[in-house]
Amino acid sequence: MDTELASKPEVKAIIDGKELTELPDDLFIPPDALEVLLDSFSGPLDLLLYLIRKQNIDILDIPIVSITKQYLHYIQLMECRRLELAADYLLMAAMLAEIKSRLLLPAPPASDDEEEEDPRMSLVRKLQAYEQIKLAAELLDALPRQEREHFLVQIAPSELERVIVHPDVHLEDLIEAMKSLLQREEQTSHHQISREVLSVRERMSHVLSLLQEHNVLEFSQLFSIEEGRIGLVVSLLAILELARQSLVVITQNEAFSPIHLQAA
Repeated sequence: MDTELASKPEVKAIIDGKELTELPDDLFIPPDALEVLLDSFSGPLDLLLYLIRKQNIDILDIPIVSITKQYLHYIQLMECRRLELAADYLLMAAMLAEIKSRLLLPAPPASDDEEEEDPRMSLVRKLQAYEQIKLAAELLDALPRQEREHFLVQIAPSELERVIVHPDVHLEDLIEAMKSLLQREEQTSHHQISREVLSVRERMSHVLSLLQEHNVLEFSQLFSIEEGRIGLVVSLLAILELARQSLVVITQNEAFSPIHLQAA
């Protein structure tokens, strides 16, 4: 017995005593739809209007007063939770009342050139537009909705700190470079007329000004053979002091390659 009840299809409506278990494919019944109970029809008002449009039910057989009473009862049950849907049904009931009244009242005499339009055609056109709007609303509601199913996440990109790893330059490398410059100085013959007093502080300023112009300088470019050994020593001390104060960076790509200076 329970199996038979479970397998029995759900009755959607009753038309002239016949049960309707499947709704038309091109008809959308919204949730909380208005159900009307008439002598010849029992089911959603949307289905009733659909059958009128398809001319399966004559509008003259529909008791408009009964539909109006059931509509008012529907409004009380809904407690105004679905005002848009209630307004749609109010419009439907008003159209039914208007069309039925026009069919019952005597029609005014028409001229020979004018052909009177069936009042039901106006309802058919309005119902067609109403169904298109309902179907479009159903399709839109089925689409993923932002902030309902999907949430946008904004992530600020982290600031990437550029890390430059320079090869370690040992003191021995500077000494070897210094020896190489001294050897070159010994191989160059020159005649020094007068001795110029050299300052480590002034040489530091001179090196910084050169780095501002060229950004990167080779170690040997900071020495002048004409200044002799004193000039070499002063320049080396100036470079070491700048490195100690973190004003310059001393780099070397690989062992025995040229040593370079750049501003820190």
